[in-house]
Amino acid sequence: MATNKIALIRYQTIDKCLQNHFRKWTLEDLIEKVSEALYEYEGITTGISKRTIQGDIQIMRSDKLGYNAPIIVRERKFYAYEEKTYSIHNSPVSSADLDKMKEVISVMKQLNGFNYFDDMNEIITRLENNISKKNSQQPNYIQFEENPLLKGLEHLNRLYQGIVKKQALLISYQSFKNISKSNEPKQAVYYPYLLKEYRNRWFLLAKARKDKTLYTLALDRIVDFYELANEPFIDAPEIDFEHYYDNSLGVTKSIKDREQRVIFRVNKKLAPYVITKPIHATQKIVNENELGVLFSMEVIHNFELERELLGFGEELEVIAPKLLRRNLKRRLEKALEYYQRKH
Repeated sequence: MATNKIALIRYQTIDKCLQNHFRKWTLEDLIEKVSEALYEYEGITTGISKRTIQGDIQIMRSDKLGYNAPIIVRERKFYAYEEKTYSIHNSPVSSADLDKMKEVISVMKQLNGFNYFDDMNEIITRLENNISKKNSQQPNYIQFEENPLLKGLEHLNRLYQGIVKKQALLISYQSFKNISKSNEPKQAVYYPYLLKEYRNRWFLLAKARKDKTLYTLALDRIVDFYELANEPFIDAPEIDFEHYYDNSLGVTKSIKDREQRVIFRVNKKLAPYVITKPIHATQKIVNENELGVLFSMEVIHNFELERELLGFGEELEVIAPKLLRRNLKRRLEKALEYYQRKH
């Protein structure tokens, strides 16, 4: 059964409503939201009938379109998703979709010779591997780095849409700092600007309405969120988000942070590894001698930088700046204390 454009708008609107767990949705509420969406996207002013929305809910619950949406009715009045993370966009890919994806992959491979598509190599390989595995049940011939226990990935698409559409968001956030004090997450209004991945974790860079401070929110600490249609979005034109993290490792950074020249020496054994896989894009070789290779890079001093440098252990020594060298020395001495304890 083909799904026409109008019906698809209705399904997506109902889905968007039911993903908002901060509000209780009656049938009348859903009718109102669907009518608004039809007017906004198609200019339809006649509204929508109660019977049509009831039929849409039944179709979404069924396997006709492959949704099998877990829509329940609470208190004989309020519609909701029984599974909080459910969305019709998370539904399994159909066989027809798989065939279309294979065609797209074939075309994309032909375009791979162009520099514009260099960043798509991994995506193409991942798609082809997953499609082949699903179609023929063949073994997985390639493994990508992933964390199956990672939380928050279900928020990615909606957060991305919020950034693109410049929508203010009410986010319920459970930070690690709040866990010891209270089990209740804190709610606040944010203006989202950028999604950033670091070491297989995703973060949202957003400014808070309450203090206009730029925050880095981990997606795995976001409990839930929804779009505020009537809240004006406040942009941040003073920040170049495309290059915001160019001078840093990781995501710990404030607007006021400035890069500094870090000088470090790596012994001869490890030097080839650091040369072929630079710690940072600004890394340069200063000189080489019998002690090893001296490098420099221009980065801000943050927690991720210290952790990265400490990861090389005894094979790397930071020469400058003095504060960074002192911090690493103190942390290594503290670690030595632990290993000298008798158990």
